[in-house]
Amino acid sequence: MDRAVGADAADAGRRGTPSRGLDTLPEHSRGSPLSVHAMTVAYRRKPVLWDVDYDAPRSGLVAIVGPNGAGKSTFIKACLGLIPKVSGRVEFWGRPYREQRRRVGYVPQRESVDWDFPVSALDVVCMGRYGKIGWCRPVSRAHREAGLACLERVGIADLAGRQISQLSGGQQQRVFLARALAQQADLYFMDEPFTGVDAATERAIVEVLRALRAQGRTVICVHHDLQSVEEYFEHVILMNMRIVAAGPVGGVFTRENLQRTYGGRLTLLAEASEAFAQAERGGG
Repeated sequence: MDRAVGADAADAGRRGTPSRGLDTLPEHSRGSPLSVHAMTVAYRRKPVLWDVDYDAPRSGLVAIVGPNGAGKSTFIKACLGLIPKVSGRVEFWGRPYREQRRRVGYVPQRESVDWDFPVSALDVVCMGRYGKIGWCRPVSRAHREAGLACLERVGIADLAGRQISQLSGGQQQRVFLARALAQQADLYFMDEPFTGVDAATERAIVEVLRALRAQGRTVICVHHDLQSVEEYFEHVILMNMRIVAAGPVGGVFTRENLQRTYGGRLTLLAEASEAFAQAERGGG
């Protein structure tokens, strides 16, 4: 972790004055939709992500690729504040997430959702409009029509009234994608949106991603299929507890970098665990 930045932020908090933004550091830009600096995340004192730095492109489709247990989903959740960080800072367009929440959309893994909750597909999609509606206020016809248009974009407008537990896995994934579209965000995180879906749903997701890119949005997806990375995405993050490499697919998605990402995980885990233990003991 950058102790100077951390200390500066702590001092500023005590004084009640704003701390320096990450854009004061040469590797980060206020124009980036996502800036991550020296982020470490641990579960039960074992590091899952270690000292991660990243700046997302201002627009485009980004794949996060790496072996199981590499911290890909953890990266997204830590950026969104869904799980705590041990250290590090995350900014969205140079500001904390709480100040930019309406500009950020999230599509979680389908397996993490309680699909037995008694709501319709359209009800779920309209949840993406709450930033515009306001909490505890009725959903107007205009917002329901906007939600229905999003279901139309993902090809399941005819299922708007169906209870979500009655939908297939691919249809459920389309509902969550439609909810993200209804939010009209500028940055989207999607956690394995292609997992367990049929070919038709995969094509629908790709079409939506390309439409978002054409609108200047940034989409960051956890992705497991190496064969489709070059076809679906422009940028890639190769991750194995740390970011091994990140940038345009043509320059980063190489055999050498993939070997570095998928090989040697146990060695990296042992090194990070030892470094984490030393840091806790105050040894570095």
